[in-house]
Amino acid sequence: MKHIYILIYLLVVTALQGLACTSAIIGADKNPYGRPLLWKNRDTSAFDNKIEYVPSGEGEFAYVGLYNSKDSLLNEVWMGMNEYGFAVMNTASYNIKDDNVAEKDMDKEGLVMTRALKTCKTVDDFANLIDTLPRPMGVEANFGVIDAYGDGAYFETNNHSFVRYDLKDSPDHVLVRTNYSHSGRDNEGYGFIREANAGHLLKPYIESESVTPEVLTETLSRSFYHSLLGKDFSKEEERWVIDQDFIPRFTSTATIVIEGCKPLSPGETLSPDFLTRQYIMWTGLGYPPCSEIIPVRCKEDGVDQSLRGDEKTGKSPQCDKVLQRKNEVFPFTKGNGNKYIDMTRLFNDDETGYVQVLVPQNLETYRVTRLKRDE
Repeated sequence: MKHIYILIYLLVVTALQGLACTSAIIGADKNPYGRPLLWKNRDTSAFDNKIEYVPSGEGEFAYVGLYNSKDSLLNEVWMGMNEYGFAVMNTASYNIKDDNVAEKDMDKEGLVMTRALKTCKTVDDFANLIDTLPRPMGVEANFGVIDAYGDGAYFETNNHSFVRYDLKDSPDHVLVRTNYSHSGRDNEGYGFIREANAGHLLKPYIESESVTPEVLTETLSRSFYHSLLGKDFSKEEERWVIDQDFIPRFTSTATIVIEGCKPLSPGETLSPDFLTRQYIMWTGLGYPPCSEIIPVRCKEDGVDQSLRGDEKTGKSPQCDKVLQRKNEVFPFTKGNGNKYIDMTRLFNDDETGYVQVLVPQNLETYRVTRLKRDE
């Protein structure tokens, strides 16, 4: 019986670590274009993801979001932005639940974010939403949000309450969260090393006020720097590397940055037409080191067809393509094979690794798309 308990514990821990993410909110003054950023490197056991646009309904706003491919009814969004410039994402937290609400009544973060995209225009609107939702809310998460006025905040939220961390109160106007809440119980949760990785990688860009979406998707989400070991494994000569505590992991399914507009003045009217032109959701589906970046807009034709779910399978063709590349990076399928990265598929002397080939292509996508927007 003791061995059974140990096995169950290990399975639960493994499952929890699979439902993890690394994220950040970047203030407009730390971005060279004067725009706030909302970033999420998603980790989940649902490897097939897609992007869909949802038109406005009666009393509800139009929005675009990241979904699990099996979510045919688009009930649960895992990151998104709406026509009024409100954007939201989450990371799972594992140190703020303080009750005995059953697991079957939890994991409602996607439902909360869907409701937020339909009804919220500002960070304060989101605060009011979660303050008035029926209890227990069925969540244990760090919700990250930004709006068109340049405001941003994390809401560390459990079933009955939340603690708000405003971007403006952070000394460097940058906030990072992984899979524990800063207001929660000490030394519990996950992602401590990943948070340190992100902090280390972001530091020079914060100091030079040059944090761009490219830094987040092309540097952080493709980095194999390990803060505890003080080592960047992409620069080592080892072919096989154990997949542990990097920002991109076997369970990573997307890297997405929502780039907002230059902050509007307080009281300035929110114009969906203007905001739709200004906001871009830079999207890399599938395992981030192997992904192309495709810009997404919050409008009917704003989602590239390759990102949308196929009518029959629900799967995104783009995500499928990247997952095939991931299979080359993690070629072992027996036992603990998925814990071993073949680094030569990402970086090699011939400069043919996926990271080496895709990053220049993605940087060109950023350049061309941004030029058209700013013109």
